[in-house]
Amino acid sequence: MTHTRSSAYDHLLPSTRSVHAGEARRKPLGSLIEPLFQTSTYTFDSMAEAVAFQDAHNKGHVEDVFEYGRYGNPTIAAAEARIAALEHAETAVLVASGMASLAFTFLQYLPSGSHVIITDDSYRRTRQLVEDHLKKFNVDCTVVPLGDFAALEAAIRPETRILFSETPSNPYLRVLDVERFAEIGRSRGLITVLDCTFATPINLTPLDYGIDVVIHSATKYLGGHNDLLAGVIAGSHDVVDYIRGYVGILGGISDPNTASLLIRGLKTLDLRVRQQNRTAQKVAEFLAAHPAVEQVWYPGLESHPGHEIASKQMAGYGGVLSFTVRGGRDESFRFIDALKIPYISASLGGTETLVLHVAAQAYSDLKPQQCEKAGIPQNLVRLALGLEDADDLIADLDQALSGL
Repeated sequence: MTHTRSSAYDHLLPSTRSVHAGEARRKPLGSLIEPLFQTSTYTFDSMAEAVAFQDAHNKGHVEDVFEYGRYGNPTIAAAEARIAALEHAETAVLVASGMASLAFTFLQYLPSGSHVIITDDSYRRTRQLVEDHLKKFNVDCTVVPLGDFAALEAAIRPETRILFSETPSNPYLRVLDVERFAEIGRSRGLITVLDCTFATPINLTPLDYGIDVVIHSATKYLGGHNDLLAGVIAGSHDVVDYIRGYVGILGGISDPNTASLLIRGLKTLDLRVRQQNRTAQKVAEFLAAHPAVEQVWYPGLESHPGHEIASKQMAGYGGVLSFTVRGGRDESFRFIDALKIPYISASLGGTETLVLHVAAQAYSDLKPQQCEKAGIPQNLVRLALGLEDADDLIADLDQALSGL
C-alpha cells in the first residue's frame, strides 16, 4: 500500500518544510495537528465497499484507505509523507527501528547467492548484520574503505546487488562523495543505499545526487527527544513500495503513538539541527586547540579529510564529533566521569548532549587489542551535541580535560 501526499510547502525552505511538508492542509474534523488513530483494524459499511477496496489494493491504487494496522495507519502515513517530502523522495516507509530499516532493505534486495558491498567505519551493528547474519541467507559481503572508489569498483561482481555506505560515518565522521557513489551504482545497475542518520535531511538530501534508498534511524535526530524508536526507508515508489510490502508480511512495523511523537519531533528538526551544527563546530574548534586532546574528527574542521567534500554537498556538518583524549582508557574514563552536563549514553540526536566511550560501550565485547585492530583506540570518545548552550558545554569540557 502506498501513502503519499502532495504539499503546497514542498518548494519552501527547510524550517517551513519541517513544520508543514507532506501534511494534508485540511485534517479530520479540522484538527490542527495530525490526529492519533489508535486502532488496529478498520471497518467497511458494506461488502461492496470492502470488495472495491480489495480490487483497488490488488491493483496498487489505494491511497489513504486502510484495512488492517500491519499494512497502514493514517498517523503513520502522515509521518511517512512528511519524511518523504523532507528527503525529496516519492515515498517513505516507517518501521520499528533503524536496524529494522536496514534489515528489510537488505533482505528484500539481496536474494540467496547475491553480494553486497559495504564501506568500513559503518555502524557496528550494521556491519554485523551484513557480515555475519546475512551469511545465513547465503549472502556474501565485501568491506571497502569509505572513499576508496577504486576498491569499490574492483569489489563489484556479477552477483553484486547493493552498494551501502554511511555519511557522515560512525564514529570517525568520514564523508562520502555521494554523487560519485551514486554514479558508480547507476553505471553498474546496482542499488545504492545510504544511511544518513548523522546528516539528517536538513544537512543532506542524497536522492538529489542519484542515491536510490536513504535510511534513517528516526530514533535519533528525526524524533529528536530520546523518547521513541523508529526507522525509515525513503526513495522512489518502485524501490520503496517493494520493501513496504515486505514490511507488511514480516510485521516489523511502527505504531501510531510512535508516529505521532515523530511528527512532533520533525516540526522542530530544522531548528534543532541548525543549533547542533553551530554548537558542534564551536566545540570541535575548542577541542582541536586543547592540549589534553590528541585529535578531533569533525567534518567542519579543515583538518578533517572529508571537509572539502562535506562543504560542497552538505548544508551543515552535523551534531556529532569524535576525539581522542591524551593518555589511554583510564584518562578517558576520568574525563567522562568529570563531565557535569553530558549524560553517558550510546545514542545521539536528542536535546541532551550525550557522551560515549567507543571501545568500552560500542565495542565492549572486544578485548583492547581487538579494538585497536578494528581502529578503535581506548581513548576514543564520541560526543553527540544536544541543545545546551555551546559556552556551557565548552566550560564543562574544559574543566573535565583540565583535571587529567
